Amino acid sequence: QVQLVESGGGLVQAGGSLRLSCAASGRTFSNYAMGWFRQAPGKEREFVGSISWNGGITYYADSVKGRFTISRDNAKNMVYLQMNSLKPEDTAVYYCAARTSTLSSRYSIAYDYWGQGTQVTVSS
Repeated sequence: QVQLVESGGGLVQAGGSLRLSCAASGRTFSNYAMGWFRQAPGKEREFVGSISWNGGITYYADSVKGRFTISRDNAKNMVYLQMNSLKPEDTAVYYCAARTSTLSSRYSIAYDYWGQGTQVTVSS
């Protein structure tokens, strides 16, 4: 079992930055690939980005590529999502997720554990 807790969300103006954090506890963190997803009101949950167990491979949704960066610190059991040049359309609840695999996935169904989410609101 892995417990995930996101933090760092908030209200920011368009063009601003936020860094989301996800703290993991439970099993050996380095056994898990990690992903970030988001869900806006009235929309389905969508993939934002993911990172392999050692941080060597990352994937991003086209909508955030070049603006968002995922990183992880296995010694601290943490994964981060640095979000720059934020846009109003980035407004959503952001979730981190853990997959029992060393390789990440773009598909939410591939992930076994989820955090409770953190709200990000970008004003225009």
